[in-house]
Amino acid sequence: MRLFANKGARLILQDIRGHKMSLLNTTEIMEILPHRYPMLMLDTVEELEPGVRAVAKKNITINEEIFQGHFPGDPTFPGALTIEALAQTGAVALLTLPEFKGKTAYFGGIKKARYRKMIRPGDTLTLEVTLDKLRGAIGSGKGVVYVDGKKATTAELTFIIGD
Repeated sequence: MRLFANKGARLILQDIRGHKMSLLNTTEIMEILPHRYPMLMLDTVEELEPGVRAVAKKNITINEEIFQGHFPGDPTFPGALTIEALAQTGAVALLTLPEFKGKTAYFGGIKKARYRKMIRPGDTLTLEVTLDKLRGAIGSGKGVVYVDGKKATTAELTFIIGD
């Protein structure tokens, strides 16, 4: 395996054949985020440019507790949890900055959320958040969720960094 920087400080992990590998696993994500089961929405982080951008993955399985009631016989992953997964992706991008290490990123707001595709068990979410503003302890960014390369959800997010 080797770690290399591409375009500035963006980190990507590859094996010796050049195949992309996950940069952070769930255990490593839990060292950054305070979330735990059942609210930890990220399985891996694929790309990371601290303070700028993060790309994460979330595998949706029928074993998610939410499917017991949403909806029996027609399991659909809730849009609110999709937005939460985006917020956690953005939080990883923020909390990997040295000045925010050990802090918590709170979800401060959402604008222009659009749901374009139903998310079902078996789907893998690719979550991409690009931070566009950071002033003191408040940041904002744009998030996109892809399923099979197609946009499923988009939103503008606001984060507040706290102790």
